[in-house]
Amino acid sequence: MMNKKSEISEKTLYTKDEIEKIFYRFSIQNPNPKSDLIYTNLYTLLIAVVLSARTSDKSVNKTTKTLFKIADTPEKMLHLGENKLSHYIHSIGLWRKKAKNIIALSKIILKKNNQIPHRYESLTSLPGVGRKTANVILNIAFHQPTIGVDTHIFRIANRIGFAPGKTFKEVENKLLQITPHRYLKSAHQWLVLHGRYLCKARQPKCTKCIILDICKARIND
Repeated sequence: MMNKKSEISEKTLYTKDEIEKIFYRFSIQNPNPKSDLIYTNLYTLLIAVVLSARTSDKSVNKTTKTLFKIADTPEKMLHLGENKLSHYIHSIGLWRKKAKNIIALSKIILKKNNQIPHRYESLTSLPGVGRKTANVILNIAFHQPTIGVDTHIFRIANRIGFAPGKTFKEVENKLLQITPHRYLKSAHQWLVLHGRYLCKARQPKCTKCIILDICKARIND
């Protein structure tokens, strides 16, 4: 029978104690991590997350700063229409497809009395809402212990051997298994922020990293 130590080692290069230390340090440094996306309600959060696919939060915020002033509800978005919406988001990657999906999902939400779904299956049934987007919404809006694996999380999970995997889903599953339950609700934001500002794709700021002494990336280099 496989012992707990070997079970963990199949999912990560870190021991339980090291994983505990990593998340504890994140919790001390940033007790209440917040998304960089700017939104005013659950609907605008959903739209912002949909727009953020393959696009930086900075670019999304620049776009939604104007967009949300005129369309912050499904009704207003439908009144704006796909063509005018496209004009507002044309600087965003995949803007044509996103505009079409936003109009389509707005129609569905309007029929549901403007209620944003709080179940994974219901969210992923919406046009333009995939696994990552649904998990992000569930985590931020409904405080569920989900992890939406984006490029930042996928990169650091593999780079430092924290939860290595060939697919985003594999990384997500490993993170959910190794993360102590009390840290799960904040784990998504901590990992995203760590990857975005410290463990960056190019020139990671290792000297400023609070888990440098635990990190396995230096050993693997």
